[in-house]
Amino acid sequence: MPNDAAEADPQNPPTEADDQVQFGSDPRSRMSLRRLGILLGILLLVDVLAVLLVPPVDTAHPEADCAYPVCFIEGTLHFPRPHEVWIAGDAQASTDILTFQVSLTDSLVTMIGLTIILSVVAILASRGRAAVPGFFQNFVEWAYESLGAFGRSMGGARATRYVPLFASFFVLILTFNWSGLLPGVGILPGLRAPTSDLNVTAGLALVAFLIFHTEGMRRLGARGYISKFFPFYEFRKGFGAGIIALFVGAIELFLEFIKPVTLSMRLFGNIFGGEVALGVVTALFVALIPVALYGLEIMLTFVQALIFSTLTLMFILAAIESHHHEEGQIGEEAVDALEDVARHAPAAT
Repeated sequence: MPNDAAEADPQNPPTEADDQVQFGSDPRSRMSLRRLGILLGILLLVDVLAVLLVPPVDTAHPEADCAYPVCFIEGTLHFPRPHEVWIAGDAQASTDILTFQVSLTDSLVTMIGLTIILSVVAILASRGRAAVPGFFQNFVEWAYESLGAFGRSMGGARATRYVPLFASFFVLILTFNWSGLLPGVGILPGLRAPTSDLNVTAGLALVAFLIFHTEGMRRLGARGYISKFFPFYEFRKGFGAGIIALFVGAIELFLEFIKPVTLSMRLFGNIFGGEVALGVVTALFVALIPVALYGLEIMLTFVQALIFSTLTLMFILAAIESHHHEEGQIGEEAVDALEDVARHAPAAT
């Protein structure tokens, strides 16, 4: 009687057709790779044509030939000093990176335009919410809920009140950061990524500085908040505890003024440094490496927006927390340690 099924070979088990699918065997994947190759080829062609048809120009000497690579690099960079579009009273333009004159710079023009766009989007997102949300409403609700969950995971229940502020800082700074990756921004007159200007990042840091100190005074009262830095009440527990508490308070007061400096310099340095890296690489190479660097910059600018907004949230939560128990505990522990050392010291003969 003939066997209806062949004997199973343990070394060569039967396989289904789907078990032997190899990379690239799916026609859809081959089409996707083909499209990616076509897009990269088009990008390379556009870059080459741009260099040939619109070559870089030496702005200092327009009549001279633009030498590679110095002139190519300088033509793609926007240096830290902002460019004034308008100056009050026709005054002389400042040459400093951080300016204090009344003027309208290219970074401010871009910031105002982006702020108006974000305001319109926020108004549209908050009005006419449907019971069955569409794509736009779904995306906005998902983004806000994700930011809220992240903020509460960092600061606990106390952070719930400040989630709107945290989300606003994040979205605003992320938009400012990503605007610098758009073609022409930083090169065309009147356009520049706002966060690549130290004046803008310093302004954002000062706003955050005022917010967390205002919240601290509002929650703890003016006297209670100031006592965090000048804890004279600790002298009731002893002279040593009072001196140590005052020393700790002085350090905390000094650190409060360092916070806006670190917030502004970190954001400015990373965004402007990324623009410089993109400008140099774009000038030296044609397409492939700048495309990879663009992907890295998208991720880094996202992280910088998250760091700024998260630090602002943490500074607010630290400002509304009373330090009475903490500073008293520090003073008591220090006095106990000194007394313990004195008890165990060998007696003088």
